[in-house]
Amino acid sequence: MSSWIIYSIGFLAQILFSSRLIIQWVTSEKQQRVITPTLFWTLSLFASVLLFIYGYLRYDFSIMLGQSLTYYIYIRNLQLQKQWHKFPKALQLFLLIFPALIVIYYFNNNKIDTNLLFNNEDIPFWLLGLGIVAQIIFTLRFVYQWLYSEAKKSSILPFGFWLLSLIGSTLILTYAVIRTDWVLLMGHGLGSIIYARNIYLIQRTDATKTTK
Repeated sequence: MSSWIIYSIGFLAQILFSSRLIIQWVTSEKQQRVITPTLFWTLSLFASVLLFIYGYLRYDFSIMLGQSLTYYIYIRNLQLQKQWHKFPKALQLFLLIFPALIVIYYFNNNKIDTNLLFNNEDIPFWLLGLGIVAQIIFTLRFVYQWLYSEAKKSSILPFGFWLLSLIGSTLILTYAVIRTDWVLLMGHGLGSIIYARNIYLIQRTDATKTTK
């Protein structure tokens, strides 16, 4: 597949990811507190599908790992916001089995070609390690958010989510700079600013509650 098609998929995914953050940021600025709009999770889900495909086409295991760990958390948040049932049944089925479809497609003569992922000459092992660590930290934000939301029985983006987002995003930006991956640079450059802004809004809100 030509490189421009691969990068187009990646950039479209990052546009959707960036759009969800901008929508969440604008909504939060209007309310002067951190808000979690439904569109945030909808855009997250479809962007994850595209970025997973991008990671596969670039033989980038760290990207694929990050998306596979958060995919169903997006769906769960849509369920908590009672929006998942509004998707057409056929689309629900496709989204639920999509990761399995990729795994099946990923098999080459009944054997996963791990050499393409772990022995990619364009990604030294130490850099792959950095990318994996960055994605794990970045992914833990959604694990934390999911557990927090399950406890509260409501879809919420707490302080810990934004702190892990900022740390993970900074590491991914480092990875992207070293690898010269413009798709990751575009997505996480803007994201880091919004993560920091949400941390500020939460701290200000908490400070206001304390003084009352």
